[in-house]
Amino acid sequence: QVQLVESGGGLVQAGGSLRLSCAASGSRVSINVMGWYCQGTGNQRDLVASITSGGTTNYADSVKGRFTVSRDNANNTVYLQMNSLKPEDTAVYYCNAIATVGWRANLNYWGQGTQVTVSS
Repeated sequence: QVQLVESGGGLVQAGGSLRLSCAASGSRVSINVMGWYCQGTGNQRDLVASITSGGTTNYADSVKGRFTVSRDNANNTVYLQMNSLKPEDTAVYYCNAIATVGWRANLNYWGQGTQVTVSS
């Protein structure tokens, strides 16, 4: 099993910045991809940004140039630096990990979610 613990959400004014962190833990775990998804008022979770163990990143078009995803492989931690925040970025942000645990590959894990609220 993999546990994901998030931190760093909160309330910020438009134009401000926040940094989200997510630490993964577990035994016999290899984290392949870590990323962040957001869920607004609907039930759908949309990809915000992801990063592979090799450092390849992927961003939603809406956050390119404003958000930066990074990763500390040694500590299985992923970060999301959010700059120039807009009210439409308001959502619950979920950390996601795709991991190999023992001999089982491509297992999908989610964090508990952290609220990001951007006021206008």
